[in-house]
Amino acid sequence: MIDVNRVVFRLLLNGYPMSFLLDELTKTLDGEALIPFFQPIFSLLNRDFVAYEVFTYGLSNSPLHNPLVLFNTAERYNLSAKLEHISQKICFERFAALHVKKKLFINVNASLTSEASFKNSQLLRLLNDNGINPQAVVIELTELRSYVKLDVLQNAVNFYHGLGFEVALDDLGAGYSGLRRWTKLLPDYVKLDKHFIRGIDHDSVKQSFVRDIQAMASSLHFKLIVEGVETEGEFNTIEQLGVTLAQGYFFAKPSQNPLEESDKVFSNSQPVKSHPKKYLANVTTAAQIAKFIQPISAKTPVFEVLEIFQHHQLTMLPLVDNKIATGIIYQDRFLSKLFSSRYGLELYGKKTIRSFVTKTPQSIDQDTPLETVSQKLTANTDHESAFIVTQNGEYVGIATLLDLLEEITHLQIKNAKHANPLTLLPGSVPVNEQINQLLEQHIPFAIAYFDLDNFKPFNDVYGYSAGDTIIKVVAETLTSHVSEQEGIVGHIGGDDFIVVLICEDWRQRCQAILDDFAAQVPGYYKPEDVSAGGIYSENRQGGKCFFSLVSLSAGVVAPDATCGCRSHVDIADLASGAKKQAKALEGNSLFVNQRKVQHDHSV
Repeated sequence: MIDVNRVVFRLLLNGYPMSFLLDELTKTLDGEALIPFFQPIFSLLNRDFVAYEVFTYGLSNSPLHNPLVLFNTAERYNLSAKLEHISQKICFERFAALHVKKKLFINVNASLTSEASFKNSQLLRLLNDNGINPQAVVIELTELRSYVKLDVLQNAVNFYHGLGFEVALDDLGAGYSGLRRWTKLLPDYVKLDKHFIRGIDHDSVKQSFVRDIQAMASSLHFKLIVEGVETEGEFNTIEQLGVTLAQGYFFAKPSQNPLEESDKVFSNSQPVKSHPKKYLANVTTAAQIAKFIQPISAKTPVFEVLEIFQHHQLTMLPLVDNKIATGIIYQDRFLSKLFSSRYGLELYGKKTIRSFVTKTPQSIDQDTPLETVSQKLTANTDHESAFIVTQNGEYVGIATLLDLLEEITHLQIKNAKHANPLTLLPGSVPVNEQINQLLEQHIPFAIAYFDLDNFKPFNDVYGYSAGDTIIKVVAETLTSHVSEQEGIVGHIGGDDFIVVLICEDWRQRCQAILDDFAAQVPGYYKPEDVSAGGIYSENRQGGKCFFSLVSLSAGVVAPDATCGCRSHVDIADLASGAKKQAKALEGNSLFVNQRKVQHDHSV
């Protein structure tokens, strides 16, 4: 099997003799002539940077400038440990000087962890010297030797977890990438090699693989970070697949002075599509079911935890340090373990409660809709009874599966009261409530009133069952183009539909709906009627008349117009007027009303 790193290493040497590289490495280490570069890790949920990975480069005029050449040369001459120590020293000093309030991912050679120099907690000394908390650092275990054994990696993971660090495996798909090792080592993060991301927007096999890996990561409480995101197509694809963390040149290249604000990343000629975290006002989120429980530190002695449970009516306790939740202690499990033997309290009493935690709890952002929360928890094979609710990754409370089930049941009953019996879409009451809340919160939105043309003749000729089918086709077409995070589709009666659109591309979506519907309609007519372009039926006066194929009219009220409305009543007036204008046009038609409502201020 070809060692790609070795091949690249030789290519990067550019004819330099090894003796020259040794001299250059010695000078570099003696003079600590290393430069840290930082590359951000982007959260697709928070739409912001949440961490930075630091890379160590040699000086720009040195043949050791490239990290691959630098670290391979050090390994060749048994200087890896010395390089690692100096690299960490410089990286931590620079990170502290930047005052960046994010996590730091730092690469550590897994095979060096067993060496004596790494057993004296030199990392902790470096962190203390620079005022950095271990919980702000993620140890990213790398390996220059592909034959590093599983037990060595396990010892490394245990060692750094014991010092209070989180651990990432770099990477899934190269080196020690086997899924078996992943599940055995139980890291906090796993990185997915850029091979699986390159061209993923045009590769269904890669898409299936990433979707499965992300689902597995969620179920095992690991955070998956995909590397090598370079194009807008790759970005959009991984977002659709449910990936939550990513890094790559699309966001930013490694830099000595890292970007701290993600909105500066996309200032080039092809910026990322804007996906602001907009949730409809009546969408219930995890925040609604979260309950704040005063957390304790993972360093709290077990006997103190026992006292807390004895004096407070609590069934669980969150472990939180530096605002980050690391575990949940359940009262029943805690007491069971503590008193499973007569010497349990003596055995565990003075130990920290961290020893009772076997797995990092599932964390859900507070703005996540309950439907999404349910999907994430369903994919979790552990079936824990509670999960952590966060804001920007920081602890805000705990929610239980029972809380989630009760709220979803309540919402289902409420929605069923006002749902259209044919399409099961919300009726006018919830749609009006939605409109009023959006107006109160000053959230811009467009309103589209969809109505079928020539529907009655179709119903008369083909029958009510066929008519119901066409109405269902409209409903399915609308919901396929408007997700729950982008709007609400309402069926307000008969063949009338109202769509609230909070997405910026509302006009394009409406046109796409019309085009989609127009393409489907011929399939519900007889071939001879399609050829004729319509059917004969009675008009309202009882006379025989020719009617074109069923079409869809969309009267749209633009955000500039809706923003001036006081309530859904104003909106309804504008939407009805726009629909009449649209129906006056031939075929599948779109009319956009940008006229603002005029209020009578004389009263």
